[in-house]
Amino acid sequence: MEVDSDRLNSFMGKMIGDVGAAMNTSLILLGDKLGLYRALAKGGSMNSAELAKATGTTERYVREWLSAQAASGYVEYDPAKGTFSMLPEQALALADEDSPVFLGAVGHVIAAAFLDEPKISDAFKSGKGVGWSRRSECLFCGTARFFRTGYKHHLVQEWLPALDGVIEKLERGAVVADVGCGHGVSTQLMAKAFPNSTFYGFDYHDGSIAAACEAARAEGLADRVHFEVHTAKTFPKRGYDLVCFFDCLHDMGDPVGAIRHTRDSMADDGTCMLIEPFANDRLQDNLNPVSRLYYAASTMVCTPASLDQEVGLALGAQAGEARLRDVARQGGLTRFRRATETPFNLILEARP
Repeated sequence: MEVDSDRLNSFMGKMIGDVGAAMNTSLILLGDKLGLYRALAKGGSMNSAELAKATGTTERYVREWLSAQAASGYVEYDPAKGTFSMLPEQALALADEDSPVFLGAVGHVIAAAFLDEPKISDAFKSGKGVGWSRRSECLFCGTARFFRTGYKHHLVQEWLPALDGVIEKLERGAVVADVGCGHGVSTQLMAKAFPNSTFYGFDYHDGSIAAACEAARAEGLADRVHFEVHTAKTFPKRGYDLVCFFDCLHDMGDPVGAIRHTRDSMADDGTCMLIEPFANDRLQDNLNPVSRLYYAASTMVCTPASLDQEVGLALGAQAGEARLRDVARQGGLTRFRRATETPFNLILEARP
């Protein structure tokens, strides 16, 4: 085998960058949990002792953490003053949880992937699945915070208005189901925007429903936001005007059965909104940074979750519009269109 030295050097450079990024994800988790990013963004130019004092941490650890952050390009270093700071763009991504580009929560998700690696390795050999009930706890809170960014800045402003006639129904007073709701972030965002409507969130994971109920009470929404433990094939039929699946249909073992149950649970003029990770229909068209992230998450989380359930269709997080259209058609929702999209999501409308 003849080795091209230029290609080898280029590949090794890429690998060093990737390994460095992977190692530094643990430091993103630390910075998010300990409030280091938030304190630095708020405090402006600070040295390690000042940041340690502001966060109740130890200077020597903070000094090493800041050095790694500067080497990663996540913070700025001024050698003349020996201080560190964050550019507005860095702060938006790492320190501001309400920003439209916040990624500070990603460390929780990636930590869960590493913690659960032995279970996934066993699943590779056995062919069995690994359900959400067997995952590390940080996966649930990390997933909720990771997706909150997109939902907060797109759901009410862009995605719901892209659906045919749905906004008018929500303003008058609609009955809405949020299937696979997790911690209920999407459910509560909709409820706050449409006070005349009633919302039901369903998830088969008890712990997530408990967290969603607590959050709804804290937000004063418990009178019209209700969370219940159900699967996508057992949630109560109430003639819903809108049924939503937020980044979860591909995780289900029997997505066709979930859509069929949805069809039976909807009003005659109801709408099903599917939010799915953005993907083209062919692998060769998905060889890009966004799909790289989604294929990795699908390998460690989504595909094992589906294979743990009945049928185990294992659509994966990069199913693509054509495959999802076929699932909807088999489930009885024959009118199907791409309502809108972002670089990270497909927003699909399915109706009887």
